[in-house]
Amino acid sequence: MMLKTIQIIALLQGLFVLFILYNNRKSYKNTTFWLLFGSLFSIVLYIIGDDKNNLFVNNTDWFLFDNTLFITFLFLFVRYFKSKKEKFIKSDYYFFIPNIIYLILEVIEIKLIQTNIVIEVLEVFCELTFIIYLSLILFSIISSKRKNWIIYFIIPIIILFVFSLINDILKIVGLSELPFLSDQNFNSYLLLVVAFLFYFIAFKLFNGNKEILPKVEIGKYKNSNLNDETINKYKTALINAMQIDKIYLDGKLSIQDVSDKLNIPRQYISEVLNEHMNNNFQDFINEYRVEEFVNRLKNDQNNNLTLLGIATDVGFNSKSSFNATFKKFKGLTPTQFKKNL
Repeated sequence: MMLKTIQIIALLQGLFVLFILYNNRKSYKNTTFWLLFGSLFSIVLYIIGDDKNNLFVNNTDWFLFDNTLFITFLFLFVRYFKSKKEKFIKSDYYFFIPNIIYLILEVIEIKLIQTNIVIEVLEVFCELTFIIYLSLILFSIISSKRKNWIIYFIIPIIILFVFSLINDILKIVGLSELPFLSDQNFNSYLLLVVAFLFYFIAFKLFNGNKEILPKVEIGKYKNSNLNDETINKYKTALINAMQIDKIYLDGKLSIQDVSDKLNIPRQYISEVLNEHMNNNFQDFINEYRVEEFVNRLKNDQNNNLTLLGIATDVGFNSKSSFNATFKKFKGLTPTQFKKNL
């Protein structure tokens, strides 16, 4: 009765959180939103109908309603949350292969009259994969400078799955299982963690916390008319103007000069640099100037020139701006860099 009560509470909390998230989906970055939504939705499915704890039909196993699906979604969510990638990479679908194998094994096992040792061993290997996923999540969070809210739930879930795996191994070798973590106890503990997880997320969402999901950044270029083909064309033109024409050597070069030379509206140059090259105009040209300075510094023909003389030749207008820019890109002053050479 207690387990059923926990299930119902967790289910109501979960549906409420999913409803709030879905209604605000346009506020969040697409990939991380759907991965977290998929993770939470798979928990809701698990609460409704896993194994003997099926909420509506006793002793019925709805195979897709499995807790391992939640782990894979959560693993991918942490990967994309940390990397800040905007688009889902198709090759990451391969991470769901253990879930498919585990599902097939579950279906085969339920159809068999007698326990098959091969099936049991393969299931253990699949469970080990999910523990690896959980461990990678934990490592990713711990190694990050900014601690993530997920860590509070990953540690107890890892502990539960490790003991569950130990129980399965003991069962295979014919030894007694750990009584404090039988299948029934495992599900009870996991449901408690899940119920608290839903409560925690709901609380954070209501307080406008941005750590749950990265929000969409509404930039000043949201109404841009540029398409992918034009963006790539402008990027190529800008890079060629620097690498081939070396227009950065002009110390008075302005964004309007570049616009006139390349016949690209200046607002599109700013948009391409800021939005699609993660740069700004001044840093873009100064990076080329710094590299040109380094190349000339290594050339013996310039030994008669001072550092400032070379800097002036490559487009810098003052000693202070040159020193500051050089240290920004190289981490050393020009004098320190020369000594290292």
